Amino acid sequence: MKAVVIQAAMRTLPPAPLSAIVPGRALILAPHADDESLGCGGLIAACCAAGRPPLVVIVTDGAASHPHSGAWPPPRLRAQRQAEALRAVACLGLTPDHLVFLGLPDAATPHEGPVFEQVVNHLEQLLQTHGCTTIIAPWRADPHCDHEATWKMGVALQRRCGTALLAYPVWGWLLPADTELDHRLPTGMLLDIAPYRALKQRAIGMHESQYGHLITDDPTGFSLPAALLDMLITDFEVFVEP
Repeated sequence: MKAVVIQAAMRTLPPAPLSAIVPGRALILAPHADDESLGCGGLIAACCAAGRPPLVVIVTDGAASHPHSGAWPPPRLRAQRQAEALRAVACLGLTPDHLVFLGLPDAATPHEGPVFEQVVNHLEQLLQTHGCTTIIAPWRADPHCDHEATWKMGVALQRRCGTALLAYPVWGWLLPADTELDHRLPTGMLLDIAPYRALKQRAIGMHESQYGHLITDDPTGFSLPAALLDMLITDFEVFVEP
């Protein structure tokens, strides 16, 4: 099925209240610092406002976004991205004790094997310790290796624990219209985040290293495209059933 059909179907999923999407507490898996705000910023703010703050897990260290920068070597960039994530989730009402950094290598998240299993074991412990009832992971069609690996971690965790699993699209919104996907029409829900849209936009802006104006000595460095921000800073967020 072509990406344009699936993208259109995701935009017209039925709206649902927060209690239907996350009946209890959410475990949100973000491949990189910024994905939590881009894909789930409204949900995080809504959960915090409802007195059920989620646990947000940032999987990678984010240190590969500017590989040719001399001023921002990996240790400095790693620390910067963690600081940005802390500021971003604070905008949404989340306290630092609900944010976990796994620190896996950016652009090299394992899809299987011993390290993958160790991460899933750790996630299981976090899920149980924090009493999470819903896992929220990146959409499996997001065209990025770390997003795909993080989705697989969510699936492995769901199979092990029997916990509900939902997915949020990020880069999948920018798939070319004629891209063929091995997907059926999606099912899932839309969350109205209009009351939190400004908070979400502010949180995304906290990830300043990803906008191109902070790190200026690497012309090949990553910068969030305006087209992606236009797709994600809206009055709704999409949560797809597996």
